[in-house]
Amino acid sequence: MAKGNRIQVILECTEKPGSSRYVTMKNRRNTTERIELKKYNPVLKKHTVHKEIK
Repeated sequence: MAKGNRIQVILECTEKPGSSRYVTMKNRRNTTERIELKKYNPVLKKHTVHKEIK
């Protein structure tokens, strides 16, 4: 059985760490570096940059 290329990653807010986290999927083969996405932070009430942790 082949191992899947998609893995689950956690994105955490960079402006106020610990205040907002999101879970998403990424393709391990196509995206080898850590991803950065702009997501909504409900504590700060604005969109902020979220980076992949771990």
